[in-house]
Amino acid sequence: MVRAVAVRTVAGDVPAEQLGVCDAHDHLFFGSPQLPGQELRSIPAARAELAAFAELGGGTVVQWTPYGLGRRAADLPPLARETGVRIVAATGLHQAVHYEDATLAGLRGRLAEVFVAELTEGIGTSGVRAGLIKVAGGFHALDAHARWTMSAAAEAHHATGAPIAVHLELGTGALDVLDLLCGELGVPPRRVILGHLNRSPDLTVHRQAAASGCFLAFDGPSRANHATDWRMPDAVRALAEAGHGDRLLLGGDTTTAAARSVNGGPGMPYLLRRVRPRLAAELGDMGPELVRRVFTENPGRALAVEWSGP
Repeated sequence: MVRAVAVRTVAGDVPAEQLGVCDAHDHLFFGSPQLPGQELRSIPAARAELAAFAELGGGTVVQWTPYGLGRRAADLPPLARETGVRIVAATGLHQAVHYEDATLAGLRGRLAEVFVAELTEGIGTSGVRAGLIKVAGGFHALDAHARWTMSAAAEAHHATGAPIAVHLELGTGALDVLDLLCGELGVPPRRVILGHLNRSPDLTVHRQAAASGCFLAFDGPSRANHATDWRMPDAVRALAEAGHGDRLLLGGDTTTAAARSVNGGPGMPYLLRRVRPRLAAELGDMGPELVRRVFTENPGRALAVEWSGP
């Protein structure tokens, strides 16, 4: 049996046009040994963040938290019901530095199988099925771990059709990722989402990546350590003027407790409170329509697939 084209949310598959305004890359729950003391674990804080996003018109949040990093999959459906915000969960694997050696050793030889099971059967015993696969590259390079995880992601994609979302370290390595996923491993570019391109505002690389047909995510605004916010509208404008406005996505990428709006940070609401109106104002005549597409139409096309199975 094959379902109609739909986005797989934690509450079930929904038509792409029902996503509403979408935060295409964020985290409700996340815990890494690389961020001690800043884990996203609080259910009340996650609920408050979603409610604040919804108050500004937000309709869907895509959580890129992958395997082993505190996804709290069973807690996602209640949060979606309570706040009215749709949530998409992820399977996949982050960079090796985020895991203990024993965790990675336990996945050897079965990584693609784990991804497929979480996409089609559910994450752990939660019954919540993932809607995308998240993997990661390195700084200007792809190490053996990245190649292993991306190979497994490609295998899972070919089995399920699920999109693959890629963390680009500081926004670098986009073309290497496309060479591997789309060249060597045969994943259609339209099924690949490249994340963090705002962190490396190289307009030439952006255009080359967009020309492949993949989706480009500008996510994690307002981070002082990246200092590239002011260049993002120019990058979006350049891509739109080059005919790639239908490939663009925007996300908040909240990864620490201090960054949440409920703790005094920008959080999820910042995306709609500041980024959306700034883009609409700075992009001239194309601004309002482009912003509408980036927040509503493009995420649906990036995430919707023909899911097989019941």
